[in-house]
Amino acid sequence: MDYTIEAYNELVEKLLALSVAYYDNDAPLVSDFEYDRMNNELKRMEAAHPEWVRPDSPTQHVGGHVSEAFAPVEHEVPLESLQDVFSFEEVAGFVERMDASVSQPHDYVAEPKIDGLSVAVEYRDGRFYRGATRGNGQVGEDVTENLRTIRSLPKALINAPARIIVRGEVYMSHDTFNTLNARNEMEGLPLLANPRNAAAGSLRQKDPAVCAQRMLDVIFFNIQLAEGVTYTNHFETLEAMAAMGLPVVAHTLCKTPKDCTDAIAAIGEGREGYPFDIDGAVIKLNDLSQRTALGSTAKYPRWAVAYKYPPEKKPSRVVDILIQVGRTGVLTPKAVIEPIRLAGTTVTNATLHNQDFIDDLGVNVGDTVLVQKAGEIIPEVLEVVKKDSQGAFQFPTVCPACGAPVVRDEDGAAIRCTGAECPAQRLRNIVHFASKEAMDIDGLGPAVVESLDKAGLIHTPAELYSLDAQSVATAERMGKKSAENLIANLQDSKSRGLARLLCAFGIRQVGSKAAKVLARHFATLDELMNATEEQLTAIDDVGPITAKYVVDWFDSPQSLHQIRLLREAGVSFESREEIADDRFAGKTFVLTGALEKYTRQQAEEIIERFGGKASGSVSKKTSYVLAGADPGSKLTKAEALGVPIITEADFARMIE
Repeated sequence: MDYTIEAYNELVEKLLALSVAYYDNDAPLVSDFEYDRMNNELKRMEAAHPEWVRPDSPTQHVGGHVSEAFAPVEHEVPLESLQDVFSFEEVAGFVERMDASVSQPHDYVAEPKIDGLSVAVEYRDGRFYRGATRGNGQVGEDVTENLRTIRSLPKALINAPARIIVRGEVYMSHDTFNTLNARNEMEGLPLLANPRNAAAGSLRQKDPAVCAQRMLDVIFFNIQLAEGVTYTNHFETLEAMAAMGLPVVAHTLCKTPKDCTDAIAAIGEGREGYPFDIDGAVIKLNDLSQRTALGSTAKYPRWAVAYKYPPEKKPSRVVDILIQVGRTGVLTPKAVIEPIRLAGTTVTNATLHNQDFIDDLGVNVGDTVLVQKAGEIIPEVLEVVKKDSQGAFQFPTVCPACGAPVVRDEDGAAIRCTGAECPAQRLRNIVHFASKEAMDIDGLGPAVVESLDKAGLIHTPAELYSLDAQSVATAERMGKKSAENLIANLQDSKSRGLARLLCAFGIRQVGSKAAKVLARHFATLDELMNATEEQLTAIDDVGPITAKYVVDWFDSPQSLHQIRLLREAGVSFESREEIADDRFAGKTFVLTGALEKYTRQQAEEIIERFGGKASGSVSKKTSYVLAGADPGSKLTKAEALGVPIITEADFARMIE
């Protein structure tokens, strides 16, 4: 094939950008299989034109960079990556090379390739001493304190060498991944993309307490260094690690090339039995002295390969299309398909993403579609291979869970339920209602909300105010004292005022700032309920889309029912947002750095009380940048744009 230097450089730059996203930002932009495909194409280019090879080419170094957030750790034994192969023919080629290079009898060990974050863990005198990420293979990041939070990491070993370094993979189990995503969905937080990147991002948190909350696990597959002990083969080292109390990867001894391919097939077929994601199987020469003789290339050991499972694609017939309502109200279509086996699991459902995706495919019930599961959690429909229906499936106009109207996001493809009492959203709605920026009900976090829901005590936010201490005390995680405290906090929240209540309602585009704007223009909730779209759009910072969302929300029977329950419970509908005067009218402030006298929230409230507005970004329209200690890039941008910069002392004089 004819290559050009321009195509080569373009591919290098693309792979470098993808490597930064994957290794350094824990946010992959393409699938592993697609990245490997491009990387192999780069290798073919460099084999054909070695004079083109750049020192920064991804083929010339291992994975990621070392973050400055952690202390560097130089690996005494490099943490190498493995040469990828994609077919049994390539596996056979590897075995043939071993046969040609090693004259003595030899065998192999097959292991699943865990899709996590590689680490080197050191023990001294049997005690956990230090741990580091792979980094670039030569130097990693010291993540010792974060590793201490991993329960499956032994803090002490049994009959271990005086000093031993073992290599393993930190991963997030499927159960933990699903649990955290369910929690994030309920709290309205971004969902984790996949277990591998969730694990990597968690282990590289600066705060070990955050890492602990992610419930990571670790499993080991190699002894890097063992002082005073000599091992003859890899299988022996795995058994030795297990005897020391370390969790060890499953491993199979292979005598022949067929044993190797059979082991790879068995690992792939049984992948649903692992608690972690795997992205391949590893075949390693067993004898350690033979490994030493073979050595490594600039990047890979010669004595091992990693077989990457191709993304399986199979046809199946769509027998139904169901609409699921998520905890944030988003309607997601799911194709129910005739059962097929993919990546070791029986697949009966596949995602259809959204209405735009369905329209592009033209898919409907009765069609035969191609389904793929390329190492992802949820199988997806790729294309229609046989059209046996008319047209494409159309979303319902009302929520299938509660019957409320659905609306499409003005800036995306998501279609959402508008129901204030939608049962599919009840946990998320209650959590949001109680959150700090809304009604600020101390002691009513996601875990307590789940406990009250399981006990059947609440179904909607307004029902919180009908709780009593005796009933709450019987719920899981609760006791008499905590129940009494919660009831007292609920009583206190009744007087939070209109702005917080509006924020708590969860009306689209009405967050805490928009709620304050509305609460300054309407003395009571009843006045706001009677406002027209025209009256709302006449208010600064309230656009036509927000105005429509507000009017539509108050027109909903579910919303009116919630308001009636809140009124009966004695929740205040009056505004507490007062304008002291309008000295900051038309002025926009941006805060940067740490203030001594005020918290950021207090300073923003003062600005708003004097008729001004606080913004998070600097532009030519910014009136002032209030700079405290250690200001960030906002100060630099303000200086470049010529925006007036004021100190905390200047601000104090302005509000005297």
